[in-house]
Amino acid sequence: MESNGFRDESKAIAKKNAVVVGVSPDSCGAQAKFKKKFDLSFTLLADAEHQVAEAYGVWKEKSMYGKKYMGIERTTFVIDAAGKIKHVFNKVKTEGHAQEVLAVL
Repeated sequence: MESNGFRDESKAIAKKNAVVVGVSPDSCGAQAKFKKKFDLSFTLLADAEHQVAEAYGVWKEKSMYGKKYMGIERTTFVIDAAGKIKHVFNKVKTEGHAQEVLAVL
């Protein structure tokens, strides 16, 4: 849902002189398959070693059905042209998120 929202808002995002980059721990092959399946126009980066996730503080211990594991805490960073973090959306809910991001661009 989140990726589709950003895809659907791509023209509005471009009008704000912004770009979308998705980062996940999935492999390059999985990213390519996902991008093709949902006809995504933005860049997807594979972070299989979790270096980016760890640097941004989103590689966290999670829990599901009482089982603990490490994973990504879904987060969006709005980064300005100078490379400074302008806004952070923590624990993102996927539905309507692209519109939330547009509001701060």
